[in-house]
Amino acid sequence: MTEFSIDQLQALLKTVTDFMGDSPLDQALEDRLNAKFHADSDTVKAITAACHSGIDAGALCQHEAGGIKFGRAIKPTSELGGCSVDVVYMNNVKGPYHVHPRGEIDLLIPIAADAKFDGRSCPWQVNGAGSQHAPTVTDGDALVLYLLPNGEIEFTRST
Repeated sequence: MTEFSIDQLQALLKTVTDFMGDSPLDQALEDRLNAKFHADSDTVKAITAACHSGIDAGALCQHEAGGIKFGRAIKPTSELGGCSVDVVYMNNVKGPYHVHPRGEIDLLIPIAADAKFDGRSCPWQVNGAGSQHAPTVTDGDALVLYLLPNGEIEFTRST
């Protein structure tokens, strides 16, 4: 097992956020992320290994509610284009409904081979400003890494 370091995770994610630049959070960005940082890419494999090491070390997913393990790994930082980083473990569960005031960039890290996030199996999903959902993992367990611009998320009831 590799020793976990928040700095290492941040450096890996900086590769992604530098690639994103100030691109709009839209389908074009999602397509670019999935092409460049596909599930078998060295970067995603390294992020996956870092997340598993962080969980094993007790540094990630250290809180639990409603069958979901979660935690904010990195507060918003200019090193990541102003994004925060949350890592969440879910197993066939629907999470709390929320709004993304500035958007959200999600990385699905399946643990079960067929796990899906919000019904999709692509590694990256991009949600624009004002988007909203109840995050759902089906067909097994998975980690979901969330990049949140300015760390903003608003938990609310569905509309």
